[in-house]
Amino acid sequence: MRFNKLDLNLLVALDHLLNFRSVSAAASHMNMTQPAMSNALLRLRDYFHDDLLVKIGRRMELTPRAEALKDAVRDVLVRVEWTVATTADFDPAQSDREFNILVSDYTLATLIPKVMALCRDKGSNVRFNFLHQVDGPERLLERGDVDLLVIPKEFCSRQHPFEVVLEEEFCAIVWSEGRLARERLTRRAFAEAPHVVMRTPDGAQSLESVFFKQHDLVRRVAVATYNFTTIPLLVVGTDRIATLHRRLAEQAAQALPIKIRDLPYRLPRMQQTVQWHKYRSQDAGMIWLRDVIREAASQEPENAGRQT
Repeated sequence: MRFNKLDLNLLVALDHLLNFRSVSAAASHMNMTQPAMSNALLRLRDYFHDDLLVKIGRRMELTPRAEALKDAVRDVLVRVEWTVATTADFDPAQSDREFNILVSDYTLATLIPKVMALCRDKGSNVRFNFLHQVDGPERLLERGDVDLLVIPKEFCSRQHPFEVVLEEEFCAIVWSEGRLARERLTRRAFAEAPHVVMRTPDGAQSLESVFFKQHDLVRRVAVATYNFTTIPLLVVGTDRIATLHRRLAEQAAQALPIKIRDLPYRLPRMQQTVQWHKYRSQDAGMIWLRDVIREAASQEPENAGRQT
């Protein structure tokens, strides 16, 4: 099929070439031979009157024209793919569909187990692939690489719909036998204590770090880890302190000798959302999944109200 003399089959090849920046990688991903992909690139160059991919040193780089085409081409293909794939009916008991969901390890530890239990109770046969949080998660959503984001509201893209499914407050945790567990947690004690914080490998900031920065509050960082669930382990046996989501802190306190303390500062509550691509609002499978997550999020934590 052609549109304005362009073979539309070439758009798929163009998308892969712009994404992988490699003829061989694009060919492999499309199950094509390298000569066939090279021929597709030649035809694309002829149509756009542009090299699109140029070799600089040992790498292939996109030309300015190719950079301008990259998001537009992906958007067209994602829209076509999801328009064709979207159905009005979805039976989770019969479907073997796999959902790709981007989540933090906080969400994996607190919310997702409830989602899994509900799926079991509902007789669901769907599959899940959970992906770790990255900086700029909306790019994965727009490329169609993920179906759903579970992220704080502050990190949501304004280009796509989202829904707040739960709210979470932050608290401090300390070793139950340490010095900080025996004294009142003042602002001075909080500021002077060595802190354990979370930093992702790609530089994405955790929400409480954003809040502290907004309020010009500086923590004396002694240890940085790449996920939330290891933070309590790095507090035990030390006089370190950490700021953590209360649900995760209460969960950790069931297994570890930690004490939960109120923060000496008033931080905003985290509003945890689910976000999906605007083209998938009528996807029956996605509607079902959001309903399940909403139901799981509405369940009270097993140890709600527990004093630590």
